[in-house]
Amino acid sequence: MRRCVRGILVVLTLCGSLISAASARAAESGPAAPVPLERLFDNKAVSDDGRPAAADFDGAGASLSARDLAAAGWTPGRALTVQGARLTWPKRRPGEPDNVRAAGQDVRVTGRGDALAFLVAGTAGTEVGGNGTVAYADGTRSGYRLTAPDWRSGPLATKAVALPHVNTPGGQLAERARLYVVTVPLAAGRAVASVRLPRAAGLHVFAVSVRTATQGWTGSWTTATGGYGAVGPWTDRTLRLVVHTSAGGPRVRVRFDNTFAAAPVRIGSATVAVQASGAASRGAPVPLSFGGAAGVEIPAGAQAYSDPLGFAVPEDTNLLVSFHLPGPVPAAPLHRLAQQRSYVSEPGDHAADGSAGAYTSVISSWPLLAGVDVGGGPGSVVLLGDSITDGDKSTVDANRRWPDVLAGRLLGQSTVPRYGVLNQGISGNRVVSDRYPGDGVSTDTAGVSALHRFDRDVLAQPSARTVIVFEGVNDLRWDTSAEQVIAGLREIAARGHARGLRMLAATILPCEGEARCTAAVDAERVAVNEWIRGGGVFDGVLDFDAVVRDPQRPSRMLPAYDSGDHLHPGDAGLAALADSVDLRLLTP
Repeated sequence: MRRCVRGILVVLTLCGSLISAASARAAESGPAAPVPLERLFDNKAVSDDGRPAAADFDGAGASLSARDLAAAGWTPGRALTVQGARLTWPKRRPGEPDNVRAAGQDVRVTGRGDALAFLVAGTAGTEVGGNGTVAYADGTRSGYRLTAPDWRSGPLATKAVALPHVNTPGGQLAERARLYVVTVPLAAGRAVASVRLPRAAGLHVFAVSVRTATQGWTGSWTTATGGYGAVGPWTDRTLRLVVHTSAGGPRVRVRFDNTFAAAPVRIGSATVAVQASGAASRGAPVPLSFGGAAGVEIPAGAQAYSDPLGFAVPEDTNLLVSFHLPGPVPAAPLHRLAQQRSYVSEPGDHAADGSAGAYTSVISSWPLLAGVDVGGGPGSVVLLGDSITDGDKSTVDANRRWPDVLAGRLLGQSTVPRYGVLNQGISGNRVVSDRYPGDGVSTDTAGVSALHRFDRDVLAQPSARTVIVFEGVNDLRWDTSAEQVIAGLREIAARGHARGLRMLAATILPCEGEARCTAAVDAERVAVNEWIRGGGVFDGVLDFDAVVRDPQRPSRMLPAYDSGDHLHPGDAGLAALADSVDLRLLTP
């Protein structure tokens, strides 16, 4: 027996020596080679609802519900596009490791793009973050900072998806669980080879990828999702939305967004055509496809891009984008104030109809459709604004919003590139506070704050070059101080500069005569405008206040520019804003 024990001790000693030698050789040869993220998974976040104790996401026994994820369309192995980045939800069964706790691991990630996208959540009870490194194929490196909001208390306004329950060993809780997509900038033009994760306790990474969806495209039309509102309800109906292009091109793709949704939505088929008049097309509508299929199901919080289509998109022209909703669709992400009539059909798939006969109802919003891009081109200028940029009080169906007039000026000259112009105005929007709460069906579709929507509505836009920020009057009218608005604008400028964008600011217009535009509000407006004009933060200033104010009474608009409500310019005032822009300021 003693000889047997001595033999075991000898074997263990030899094994220990071999392990020590192997560790020494590994240390001499440097860190292990980067591996795919799934090979590093060391945490179980998702549990079967019947066996909640099989996962422990947060170290206290709580986890995500597999049933809720499936109901949202987030099924194992499914590719999801969020903020223009394609990410894959881990192909793991409930109770299996499905995410990695960030601790400095080297992850194999490849591709060229403008940003690195992470699908993340924190479990520390507050936002967590840390610094990481991107390694490029040419041997260079760049740093980044990744932060993850908490999965149970983080902001709903910026979440990718919210699930209605939290699983615990003691039972299911009716509490929102959040997952987030966070992007960080990449060095322009370099091929990514690997990514070193931060060392940050409580930061969980489910997926990571290089965002490539914006390359090779110019945004021609877009709109910002202001909320998740009741519609229809629609079952077996076709929507024919009218949108106005800025840049033209030889190829087209469209984007549908299921932002803020709790459930998937199905597009049965979709077409694109040039408008003749009303709901009638000029020529037969051309079918769009999605991964080679006629339709697509879009998970909650995700997007769907159509396949590139050889279709000549004219500049400065109305398009008809038609899509069939097999239904039912009782609520949808939407942009409420379109200032454009669009159409809803009688029952049936009428996306391919060239005539207007089946389109018997009119709507004045843009549900689900969020973008039209054209192939090639010089890139886009993004206009981040409120109702004045949205075109409130401009003539309906006439495309007289100031972004439309600016796009026309760009098309009519050759001094600077003929950029696409992307209107990301939302009526009622604010810089620093949310109007729409960011989750659930709501009658308020004035959007989450400019700070909360900046990543989605600006950074994720195709080939964005320059941003014009024209917001603040709604904050001031609803008791936000000049200091708070300035802090918000300063943060927006910094975030844009970090991504290499040229950042311009427009001064806030006078609004004396409108009920909430008191003398105290005007004093705050003047303070914000003085700060904008002072320079040093933005790359240039568009002094819209000086363009439309009454020289004899600077706290109000010139009557010739006033739509009549003393807050919004009419067609003439909107044209004056666009005509005042020095186009050379738009060039990075």
